[in-house]
Amino acid sequence: MNKKEKGLIACQGMPGAFSHLAAKEIFPQNDVEFYATFESVLTAVADGLASYAVLPIENSAAGRVADMHRLLKKTDLYVVAEHFLRIHHCLLGTPLACREKIKTVRSHAQALSQCSAFLKKMGVKTEAAGNTATAAKEVALAGLPDVGAIASETAAQIYGLKIIEKNIEDSSLNTTRFWVLSSTPALDVKPDQAITSFVFWVKNKPAVLYKCLGGFATNGVDLLRLESYVDPERFLTSAGFLVDVAAHGEADSFKKALEELNFFAEKVKILGTYAADPYRTEMKTKQQEREK
Repeated sequence: MNKKEKGLIACQGMPGAFSHLAAKEIFPQNDVEFYATFESVLTAVADGLASYAVLPIENSAAGRVADMHRLLKKTDLYVVAEHFLRIHHCLLGTPLACREKIKTVRSHAQALSQCSAFLKKMGVKTEAAGNTATAAKEVALAGLPDVGAIASETAAQIYGLKIIEKNIEDSSLNTTRFWVLSSTPALDVKPDQAITSFVFWVKNKPAVLYKCLGGFATNGVDLLRLESYVDPERFLTSAGFLVDVAAHGEADSFKKALEELNFFAEKVKILGTYAADPYRTEMKTKQQEREK
């Protein structure tokens, strides 16, 4: 992935949303086009209207991002990069608002979850919005001093809101992982830095997951992430799994493990091979230092 490549970057939401901030960190020289849904973001890249999609996949505190698992099954795009964005939430309000006056707080469901302890202490009513920037814009347009929003500092600047309190997220390490997706796979990924992501589906049978993953253990392939999800069209009869492994898709060890997986799984779909974000190494080093 060439970060200096020209072209539009597609992301969900509005200016000031965290997807927007991630897109500008990854592609500082590119223009960003906003779409209402994750699905329309992926469609824009598939149809050639944008060069890359930047979408959140998981958060360190709130877990998976809703809808992404369902969409991964349908898309023909490739994951070509990952990016970790430290999420700092702010309580925003109109110029006349203050913490004591606010009775209702609006934001994306993930942001509300990431600030649940703070909101509980405030004792306010919460309302879900399409994304954090949407919530900020709605609060600004309403102009009510008793309604606040959780969003970024950038959103406060864009929509003319006052920052009532900064860094209200519950976790001091609150971080969201984003994927960059493209219509073509990533090239020249170094084997020692490679991550390969894929999804697979199995019938609900005894020990089927053990059998599916056994090949990765015997071939020394490290699993970085394993997450299950339900296919709504095959509820209670089949299960899907999203997996990240520390291996290149062309490595012999991965290919051997994949052969065994294909034998037991109903379907396997490779999402892409891409370089690990340096954030992984930084966090691992900090963790080791804390444990000394």
